[in-house]
Amino acid sequence: MNETIHVSSSPHVRSKVTTRYIMYLVIIALLPATVFGVYNFGARALLTIVITVASSVLTEYIFEKCMHRTITIQDGSAALTGLLLALNLPATVPWWMGILGGVFAILVVKQLFGGLGQNFMNPALGARCFLLISFTSMMTNFEYHGESAATPLAALKAGEVVNTKDMLLGFTAGTIGETSAIALLIGAIILLWFGIIDIVIPGLYILTFVIFISLFGGHGFDPAFITAHLCGGGLMLGAWFMATDYVTSPITPKGKIIFGILLGILTGLFRLFGSSAEGVSYAIIISNIIVPIIDKYTIPRAFGKQKEKKGGAKV
Repeated sequence: MNETIHVSSSPHVRSKVTTRYIMYLVIIALLPATVFGVYNFGARALLTIVITVASSVLTEYIFEKCMHRTITIQDGSAALTGLLLALNLPATVPWWMGILGGVFAILVVKQLFGGLGQNFMNPALGARCFLLISFTSMMTNFEYHGESAATPLAALKAGEVVNTKDMLLGFTAGTIGETSAIALLIGAIILLWFGIIDIVIPGLYILTFVIFISLFGGHGFDPAFITAHLCGGGLMLGAWFMATDYVTSPITPKGKIIFGILLGILTGLFRLFGSSAEGVSYAIIISNIIVPIIDKYTIPRAFGKQKEKKGGAKV
């Protein structure tokens, strides 16, 4: 009887879930926020989304073609990056900023570091911060119903009263995809239902943030103040759709806990004590950079492996 043993490299247990499946399911989960953003801000928002997504996909195609690499645009990762970037842009930005942001996200943050799975930060947020630093006035120019308007978070930071119901529904000024907390929560439920993300990182992110602003926000545990902060800005978009990015978030259970807590603290610091009313993008990017350190010190010790003391002795 032939009992030949086939030896192969790990992993030995493989999931049937593909990268393409994950990427397109996340895109589907973003559709409620995308559709509402177009409804809320009109044709300019739709144009920004189309241009940004198209430039991201085209940049990936051209780069891989020139470098004689396998074309990977069919996996949906470039399209998802473009969509996330577009949802983080005001509808008022000129068309060329969508192209510039898409090129930066794909070429600089993703491909120059090795492509999908090698980027050290979320490409969409990296591009957003690049645009925010380079073109601050245009990236912070928000219009609603044809008039310039401050975002609810900016108004809240200035001590003004905000309408939390409008913020929950999304009828406020802001970036294309961040205004409707309900639309984003619908997308989050889709991701949780299909097991694409788990609750640990976004749950701890939001919980830590609530605790932080309750302690240091000057309002105590004020439900209206907390709700305004949760529904305002990019917190829901960032917590559910970008902080949970597989590539740039920790892989260890303890690491995910540390990551979520760190995100909540950083966002609270930036929002309460920073010059800007927002802070989600910078909080996620800084945390992304620290992820390798988090993983290094939280990775479980292999069964049977001993810990080495200084000097080489084992215990």
